[in-house]
Amino acid sequence: MTRTSTGRNHAPGDVLLRLLTPAEVARALGCSEWWIKEQARKRRIPFTKTGGAYRFTPEHVHEIVRIFEQRPNEHREPEVTTGRKRRPVVQPVRPLVELRARPPRRARDAA
Repeated sequence: MTRTSTGRNHAPGDVLLRLLTPAEVARALGCSEWWIKEQARKRRIPFTKTGGAYRFTPEHVHEIVRIFEQRPNEHREPEVTTGRKRRPVVQPVRPLVELRARPPRRARDAA
């Protein structure tokens, strides 16, 4: 039997599951702890709630990465660039109705 840091005795074959905090997951994914908690609260990412706190297994973290993974379109032709970027031609916008200012009230009343 081996004694762990918590003082409990475990057989050598026993492996305790390591749960990660939102701060640890955020650090690993390069995002904020708030974002992790918000996604868990809205049930967009997998989590376990132990003792009223969000906790994550390594499998949860891998699944979070897969959920937010962006894949390229398979049927899209690759863009060919010549090195120079052209600016788009901007057509002047003409208003549909020409607006005219009313004459000032003083000028209308004096006449």
